Amino acid sequence: MCWATILIISGLCGASLGQYNEEEDMAWLQYYMRQSRMSSYNYMPYYEDENSPYVYSYLPAPDTEAEPGPEGQQASSWQCPQECDCPPNFSSAMYCDTRNLRYLPFVPSRMKYVYFQNNQITAIQEGAFDNATELEWLALHNNQITSEKMGKRVFAKLKNLERLYMNNNNLTKMPSPLPRSLRELHLSYNQISKVPSNALEGLENLTALYLSHNYIFEMGASLKGLKSLILADLSYNHLRKVPDGLPMALEQLYLEYNYINTIPDDYFKVSPKLLYVRMSHNSLTNQGLSTNTFNSSSILELDLSYNRLQKIPRVNTNLENLYLQGNQINGEQKCVNQSAVV
Repeated sequence: MCWATILIISGLCGASLGQYNEEEDMAWLQYYMRQSRMSSYNYMPYYEDENSPYVYSYLPAPDTEAEPGPEGQQASSWQCPQECDCPPNFSSAMYCDTRNLRYLPFVPSRMKYVYFQNNQITAIQEGAFDNATELEWLALHNNQITSEKMGKRVFAKLKNLERLYMNNNNLTKMPSPLPRSLRELHLSYNQISKVPSNALEGLENLTALYLSHNYIFEMGASLKGLKSLILADLSYNHLRKVPDGLPMALEQLYLEYNYINTIPDDYFKVSPKLLYVRMSHNSLTNQGLSTNTFNSSSILELDLSYNRLQKIPRVNTNLENLYLQGNQINGEQKCVNQSAVV
């Protein structure tokens, strides 16, 4: 599907281009129709409810060499909890997943990769990881952890932690403070309702933030200081406005299934690397958009389907994929629905 396809078929169904009254608008549309090319909706971001891109196995993580055996070390420092497995050929990993655990076992100091997912854990006591300050990868997803039963500074000493997986738990608050070393933060499928402006403060190395499928109604300016953020997934929440300010490095922004009805003028231009924007299933209207809201030269894919638009918004000629089905373009919503779907 392409822009030209949407315009032509919509025209046959009665959608008029008369909404663009100025000559420059008509010239722009004609130029875009000439330049547009066929391309498919083949970019698929990773969502927490899809197959996970990370694989748990008794093999070293990518770019990680197996550590030497326990020669010359005290036996106590190489112990492994009886509830878990610690493969001798990958001595810095501990596998405690899918064992119906209701508590966190002791984590030996040598561990860098620890997997507690798919258990019945409800609490993380204060100091649970104080002995394992070299942790880089911590998987706690698919448990029953609540914010009330988490130590206030449980992650504070993990100065090397890069990936934290806490999706599919019962968290109602953002865990804080978080290590500045974090690169990926997975908190989807929880019950978080608010992200305070300082919740992500200092996370200048964070590249991916997953907060979909929560109850978030306010983000404030929590994204602004994330200098390295490339992907932000805030879909399936209760947001009524877009976050206050976007990071400059952002490339992928997912805000579908919220209640957003307006977008500030020049909102996307602060992120010159932004490529993919998904805002389907919101409450966007033409009255809540300025003329050039989406006229950003960097955006390649824009999903505005299933909103309340009555006019086709202006976009940049660099755009490759535009999705408008499920809107009310010139009142012909049914027609647009049928014509925009390949």
